[in-house]
Amino acid sequence: MFTVLALCLIPATRYYQVDEPLLRFLRGSRHVDPLALHLAGEFVENNLGTEQDADGSVTVRMIAQQYLFVPHCILVPAGVPVHLRITSADAVHSLTFNGTNYAVKVLPGTISVAELQFPRAGEYKTVCREFCGAGHYAMRSELKVVPRDQFPALRAEERGNCAAQ
Repeated sequence: MFTVLALCLIPATRYYQVDEPLLRFLRGSRHVDPLALHLAGEFVENNLGTEQDADGSVTVRMIAQQYLFVPHCILVPAGVPVHLRITSADAVHSLTFNGTNYAVKVLPGTISVAELQFPRAGEYKTVCREFCGAGHYAMRSELKVVPRDQFPALRAEERGNCAAQ
């Protein structure tokens, strides 16, 4: 009996050598380290915001963290597909856009992906709908949709936000 118990416990001691790499592989490309978001990878600070894609659509990268969304204000063109990629640095959040049916659940360690499109220019307040702590009530940001001809042309290495307007 002791031998069986010992044989069962040995794999449990190999978590960081066996289980963690296996879990990382199974999670695939939608896994990020919430403790290193700002240090390397897709969600470093100079890669956040709006990026123009070759096909005319835009990709928006954001981070949700207590008690703010980064960047605080996003700029996108009207009538263009928006590929949202967002992750959390700390807790579960839910990004919603007032006046729409769009809602995105954001989990730490995972990249949440959503396909959005805003047919006309306007401003959409964004709020967190998942209680994330004492400052949850102040977790708000803004999405500005501008006419396509007023959206600034971005070079490949540039990211847009409301400050760029």
